[in-house]
Amino acid sequence: MRCDDDEPVFKKSPWGTARYVYNPRHPVGLALIVMSVVVGGIVLLLMQLRAGPFAPPPDAVLPSWSSTTEPTDLAPWVPPVDTSPPTRIPTPAESDAPPSGGG
Repeated sequence: MRCDDDEPVFKKSPWGTARYVYNPRHPVGLALIVMSVVVGGIVLLLMQLRAGPFAPPPDAVLPSWSSTTEPTDLAPWVPPVDTSPPTRIPTPAESDAPPSGGG
């Protein structure tokens, strides 16, 4: 891969979209690619180690996942009971409508 100062720093994406990507054939484009990878790796490392801007506040109490205390409520959630009287559907014999048909 040859670096050429006549190449543009950014070039159109090879997938035909309207986006631009770094051009690795230009020295500045290559430097931007390398710096992006290095900065991304450092950020991931800091996140994993919980250091730098990802460090918890000094007075924060971290949760203990190996807690020896049992939760007090182990019962599953029970839906509320409906206390309203049930609605009764009248049978055809109890209906006030006159019988249909017949003659």
